[in-house]
Amino acid sequence: MKTINLGKSGLKVPAVAVGCMRMGDLEQKEADNYIAEAVDMGAVFFDHADIYGAGKCEEMFGKYLHKNPALRDRIILQSKCSIVPGVMYDCSKEHILESVDGILKRLQTEYLDVLLLHRPDALVEPEEVAEAFDLLESSGKVRHFGVSNHKPSQIRLLKKYVKQDIAADQLQFSIPNSQMVANGMEVNMLTEGAADRDGSVLDFCRLEDITIQTWSPFQYGFFEGVFLGNPKYAELNRILEELGEKYGTGSTGIASAWILRHPANMQLVAGTMKTSRLKEICEASEIVLTREEWYRIYLAGGHILP
Repeated sequence: MKTINLGKSGLKVPAVAVGCMRMGDLEQKEADNYIAEAVDMGAVFFDHADIYGAGKCEEMFGKYLHKNPALRDRIILQSKCSIVPGVMYDCSKEHILESVDGILKRLQTEYLDVLLLHRPDALVEPEEVAEAFDLLESSGKVRHFGVSNHKPSQIRLLKKYVKQDIAADQLQFSIPNSQMVANGMEVNMLTEGAADRDGSVLDFCRLEDITIQTWSPFQYGFFEGVFLGNPKYAELNRILEELGEKYGTGSTGIASAWILRHPANMQLVAGTMKTSRLKEICEASEIVLTREEWYRIYLAGGHILP
């Protein structure tokens, strides 16, 4: 599988990360088999969050890791904190430290390779975040740090106090949900795509060597549904199928290759719990679409060329 640099961390990581949000829907034996097969295909980067399954997803992964301790040195574990579901976002020093202790206990590991702040906290005090990161780094509990769903000004605010590099920013991105591309294409226009809702985060991350990790890569809207096979996106699916035949893969593979073709060297977070689909996505990391093919897909996703 294609590998990329994770920001300035020095980590070489697979271009496809295994999103573990739905692991709690499996039985333990199914989860064990899934993890083993993912590792066998080179998908060794696992993305968790403390809220996934209310902690169940991390617990299930931890049970497998406990039975296979030698695996820890072969994989990269990432998790996220700051969301208190339905209540608030919390990036306080106390919450970050308590969250990491809980994550490590559930995963049955002594350290995380990467910790992300899951959502921006309106009441964040970046001095506290800096203190938490320093303690986590010095204690060996977390080796690298990043954010999720943050825009450039929020990252700059953190960086005023945080000394560690921000390795990644996890953002929603798919063919239809590619506003971060569209606002750069439709500059100085009154079109819908021209609206800059993210502070030009795509260009910012490229300038600062921050890896964009893409969540919900096959969804449209905000969890409104999957565009693959959806009649709302008939032309897009027709093109995906056509190119799939050319490259010997399926529509999922071409949709993945579209994301990975972007020169920002994004990391796709695949949330599937089906090994056959994960295999298709991983193999797609080796497909390099032509410029014309990439733009055909972009236009079919509902965007324009001014």
